[in-house]
Amino acid sequence: MMPSAVVLAAGAGSRFGGGENKVWTTLAGRPVLARALEAFAQCREVEEIVLVARKGEEARAASVACGLPQSVHVVVGGERRQDSALAGVAAARGEYVLVHDGARPLVTPDLVRRVLAAAQAHGAAVPAVPVSDTVRYARDGFLAPTVVERAGLVAVQTPQGFRRELLLAAYAAAEGRVHELPDDAAAVLLLGYPVAVVPGDPRNVKLTRPEDLDLAARLLAGLD
Repeated sequence: MMPSAVVLAAGAGSRFGGGENKVWTTLAGRPVLARALEAFAQCREVEEIVLVARKGEEARAASVACGLPQSVHVVVGGERRQDSALAGVAAARGEYVLVHDGARPLVTPDLVRRVLAAAQAHGAAVPAVPVSDTVRYARDGFLAPTVVERAGLVAVQTPQGFRRELLLAAYAAAEGRVHELPDDAAAVLLLGYPVAVVPGDPRNVKLTRPEDLDLAARLLAGLD
C-alpha cells in the first residue's frame, strides 16, 4: 500500500493555555488541525491518513477530516507522545509512514514529498533547519559560560518519515529504556539505525505558546 500519514492531535498543550486542545484553536478562520491536514490532502503520494485524537475528541477530529480525498481513520492516543505515535503507526497500513504533529499547521506538500522521498531511499528521514541563534545553557536564572557550538546543530521538525516496520521495532525496543522520547527519530536512533536529514522549512513552526499563533498567522498571510 502507498504511504500513510499519521497526524498527532492528542496532546494536552498545557503551555499553550486556553483550556482546550490547541489543535482546535482558530488560525485564519480554520482550526489548526484542519490546516495541518491540508498538505497531506494535497499529496497524491499519501493514500491514507490516521488521525490520533484525545479520548473524547474522536468525533470532533473526524469532522475536521471529513471531505479529505484520502481514507481517514481516527484512533485514540495515549498519555505520552510516543504512545500516541505508536497507536497511529500501528493502525496505519502503508509500508512507509509520515508522522506529523497536528500543532504544525504550516507544513507544505513540498516538504511532505521531500521527507517521503528520503524515507523511501534511506528507511528513516526528518526535516531540519540550521540553528542560527547563539545557544547557551541557563541555570538558576543565569547564563552558563560555555557557548554550544552551532556547526552542524539543527532544529528537527515534522513530518518524520520511516519504513513502518522499522519504526514499530524502534518503539518496541525503546519501551523500558527511555521514559519520554522527544520525537520518532529518537526511537530509531536508539535502535542504532541512521536517520537522514532533508532541508526543513523555517515557516513550519510548532504552536507551543500563545504568541506562536500570531507568528503562524503572519507566516500564513505571507504564503497566501
